[in-house]
Amino acid sequence: MELLLTPAFWAALGSIILANVLLSGDNAVVIAMAARGLPASQQKKAIVFGSGAAIVMRIVLTLIAVRMLGLPWLKLVGGLALLWIGANLMSEEEEQHDQEARPIGIGAAVRTILVADLVMSLDNVLAVAAAAQGNTPLLVIGLAVSIPLIVFGSTLILKVMERFPVIIVAGAALLGWLAGEMMLTDPAIPPRLGEPSENAVRIAGLVGAVLVVIAGKLLQRRAKSRA
Repeated sequence: MELLLTPAFWAALGSIILANVLLSGDNAVVIAMAARGLPASQQKKAIVFGSGAAIVMRIVLTLIAVRMLGLPWLKLVGGLALLWIGANLMSEEEEQHDQEARPIGIGAAVRTILVADLVMSLDNVLAVAAAAQGNTPLLVIGLAVSIPLIVFGSTLILKVMERFPVIIVAGAALLGWLAGEMMLTDPAIPPRLGEPSENAVRIAGLVGAVLVVIAGKLLQRRAKSRA
C-alpha cells in the first residue's frame, strides 16, 4: 500500500497508460477489421474477447520484451506475418463488401486478433516495459487499464468502417506500413546494411503499405475467379 502513495508509482503508471493510448491505435484497427466479417450480434463479443486475450498476451510478452526484441530476425519474421495478415484481411473485407457477408465465427476472429496483436505489439511492449522499470504489479495494472481504451477504439472504428468501406483499404495499408518499418529496424539489419535513417524507415513503410494493397487486390481477384 505504501507503494501506491508514492509519486513515482503514479508517474510510472501514467507513463504506461499514455504509451498504450498512443500505441494502441493500430491494434484497434486490426481488431475492428477482424470483427467486421462477423454478424452484428457477435461483433461486440469478438472485440471484448479478442481485446481481453490480447492484453493478457501482451502482459506476458512485456515481461520478456527486452530479451525478445534483442533477438535478430524476429522483427523480419513478424513483419512478413503482418504483411500477410493485412493483405488477407483486406481481401476478405472487399469480398464481403461485394458479396453477402459470410460468418467467420468468433473463434476465427479472436485468433486473427491475437496473431495480429502479437506481431504489432513488439514495439508497444518495449515502451511499456521501460515505463514499468521492472515493477510487475505496476505493469499488470497499467496494461489492464488499457483494455477499455482498445475496446472503445475498436468499436468506434468498426462503426466508421460500416459507413465508409474505403477505410478498410486504409487500415490494411496501415498494417503494411507498420510491417515495412518493423522489418527495416530489425537488429539483424545494421550489421549488413548500416543503421537505417528515418527517411529509409519511412520509405520501407510506404513500400509495405503498397505491397499489402496490391496483394489484397490480387487475392480478391483470385477469390472471384474461383467463385
